[in-house]
This record gives sequence, structure tokens and C-alpha cells, in this order.
Amino acid sequence: MMLQTGCARRLCHALKGQSRAYSAPTSHSVPPTKQKYIPTAGTYPKGFLAGSAHAGVKLSNTSTNDLALLVSETPCAAAAVFTRNVFQAAPVTVSKQVLELRNGDSRTRLSKQLGDEYGRNWTAVSLLREFLATVRKLIGPYSLPIQKITSKIPALYHSLGSTHNHWLDTARAICTTDTFPKLLSRTFTLPSSPSTTYAIAGMTKGAGMIHPNMATLLSIICTDAPIASSALYPLLRQATEGSFNSISIDGDTSTNDTVALLANGAAATSSKLITIAGGEDYAAFQSTLSSFMADLAKLVVRDGEGATKFITIRVLGAPSIVAARQIAKSIATSSLVKTAMYGRDANWGRILCAIGYSHLDSSTSESIVVPNQTSVSFIPSDGSAEFKLLVRGEPEAVDEARASEILAQEDLEILVRLRDGGEKEGMGAEGEEATVWTCDFSHEYVTINGDYRT
Repeated sequence: MMLQTGCARRLCHALKGQSRAYSAPTSHSVPPTKQKYIPTAGTYPKGFLAGSAHAGVKLSNTSTNDLALLVSETPCAAAAVFTRNVFQAAPVTVSKQVLELRNGDSRTRLSKQLGDEYGRNWTAVSLLREFLATVRKLIGPYSLPIQKITSKIPALYHSLGSTHNHWLDTARAICTTDTFPKLLSRTFTLPSSPSTTYAIAGMTKGAGMIHPNMATLLSIICTDAPIASSALYPLLRQATEGSFNSISIDGDTSTNDTVALLANGAAATSSKLITIAGGEDYAAFQSTLSSFMADLAKLVVRDGEGATKFITIRVLGAPSIVAARQIAKSIATSSLVKTAMYGRDANWGRILCAIGYSHLDSSTSESIVVPNQTSVSFIPSDGSAEFKLLVRGEPEAVDEARASEILAQEDLEILVRLRDGGEKEGMGAEGEEATVWTCDFSHEYVTINGDYRT
């Protein structure tokens, strides 16, 4: 997938004067339980166009669109966070260079071809020379079929549009083992201009090789709010911690992970920009972005490879958010916990085990987790009473039939209180908290990943 980060202002008028071929969305086999997560309509940010085309990058793909393009009709601010895996894929290194240099010298062949396509078709348009590139492919010594891709650039370009179907088709085009396209959009206002409605939209892909620190995950978020380039990265960085860096499917961090945020200000009614020192507007957009990205990240977990359950892990009473998140992630990545959830087994001992080893690399582990102050419960998604498993280090008599009923539900929360009924000097009983989202491990996960390359 390629993301355009800027283009000549007259592109908008050139596009309006030409017809663009567009095919209706093809039907996809989406599991009945996942249909509810696919939006049937949306409100999308002004000045952005989305398109997709079929290149057949994978030999077995004979019809599904696998090229995607997002374009801003006017120059836009851009920021991105990338995988922390030291083996970083070429699209990651290229996109980093583009964001750092912003002078077009770091184009890949794909980006150059697309820029040339603009130049050939619209003589009134200056050639674009700024792209972010994202690619979904097997990790390892495999080259992309460049000729297949570049030959479809004209079709990709002419597919661009701004309707809900254009955005949904583009979200489909970035899918791999995903069972449904992940697309969200919503509107919001800012304190300084309450009568102006802005929009934010985003798409993401990922179902396996998902783990925090840029969980194989790609996500693109666009807004027509006016945000200064200098403010965009800190906004994205903070929102990422409570969203894409707070999910895990299988504990593997990909080499390709990218989350990008683009803002073109197309809906603004004044020249005022949101800046780092932007006061109420900055805080309001941070809240909007954080909530939006969290909801987008949750869709990735709901589509975890072979997953049958969406699990929220909430840890309370930690001395710091970092400590709370580390414990929550330890539970989320425990294969024994995840398989117990799949088997509807209320084996709280596995949860305690994951809590206990979560800080083995820390000299302060004993002060973080105090066994006789630790409580563990299930919070049923049907609104019924908290199901207590362990209270201040002492096991509860577990109603196995009721536990099985709770674990049969699609959604489940595991609640951990580290200071239940006790206080530590300098910290209240509740302390800091963190939430991580994960899923269960099923037989299907092994089947998918055992046969992935074939």
C-alpha cells in the first residue's frame, strides 16, 4: 500500500473533470459473527481519496484487489510510528526516509511510477514526490513482482474516489489472513470552532504476528482537521501507547508494522493550526484520536487468527502505568492462559503464574506483586456479577458450571487487583492501571500458521 503525503492543489479540479472507472465491491466470505464489524456507511475526511486494484501479487490471488492507495488532494502533514523489530522491512526504512527528508529523493520504484502516472495523465499537476510505502508480504528472501504492480498503477490511480465503498474496498485490499476489512470513521468538533465538524477515518490490517511495540500490522488514519506537522507525531505517539501498543494476538512483533497519521486541514474554516502548545484543541484532538485508535486496534484483536474470544485484561493498583502494562501483557501473551480461555477452563493458576513472572527481570518485582494483596476475577460481558477467582491471595470456591457459562461468551474481562485491601506507602489502594486486549488460542491458529506459505 502507498500513502500519498502531498500533491498539487489543482489535482482536485483535474480529478473532478475526468471519469474514473470504479467496480462495485465484490462479495467476500466473512464469518457471520464478524459481519457486524463491517460498516455499511461512513463519514470520511474531506480532501482524501481512496482506491484499490488487482495485481495478483500472490500467485493464488486471481481476483481480489491487493493494491491500495490513499491520496490527499492537498499537501498534508504526516507522522508515523514503526516496528521496533531490528530487522525492518524495506517499506519501513523507505517511509522513515520520506518522513525525515520530505524531498522525494528516497522514492522506491513504485512511488516513482505512481508519481509519473500523475504527470502523464494530468499535465496541470506537478509530479508528486512524497509517498509513504507499506507492503504486506511474507518475511524473508522474497522480492515483490514489481512489473505486476507497476502495470496496474494506471488502474489504481483511476480507481480513486471518496465514497464509503471506495474506502471499504481499499480496506479490503490491504487484508491478508484477515477475515473482514477493518474500517472506522467518525466526526468530531474542537473547542475553538464548535460549529465546524471534522472527520477522522482509519483502516487497519492484521490478524497474526501481532504484539505491542507496533504490533504484521498496518494502519492508516486520516483527518481533515488542521494540525501542525510538529504536533502530529506526539499526538500519534501517545495515542499508540493505549491502542496498537496495547494489543497482542500471538506475541510476535512483525518487521513491517506501521501506523501512519495524515492531516490535511481541508475542513478548517480558518488558518489556525493545532500546535503542541494548542491548549484545549490539542487536548480535545488527543482524546478523539486516542479513543478512535483504541477502537481500531480492538478490531485487529477481534480478527485474531483462529480466535473465538475477545479478552480485555485490566490491571489495577500498580505503582506505575508501565508496571501495570507489563503485568497485563504478561497475561495476554501466556499461551497457557489463552488456551485455557479457548477451552472454557477457569484455571486461575495460569493467570497467577503469568503475573508472578512478569517482573522477573526487575529488582523491584517483590514490591510490585504482593501475593496476599492480589485478587483475580472474571467480569462477565452480560452484565452479571463479578466472578471472583482469587481474593487477596486466597482461592475462592469456583462454580465450574457458572465459569463455563462466562467463558462461553465472546467477550471476557480478566480483572487483576494488585492492592486489594492494602496500601503501599506513597500509593493508594488503586494506584495506576492499564488495559491490554488479546484473544484466545485455538486449533485453527495452528492450522493457519502451519499452512501459511502454501
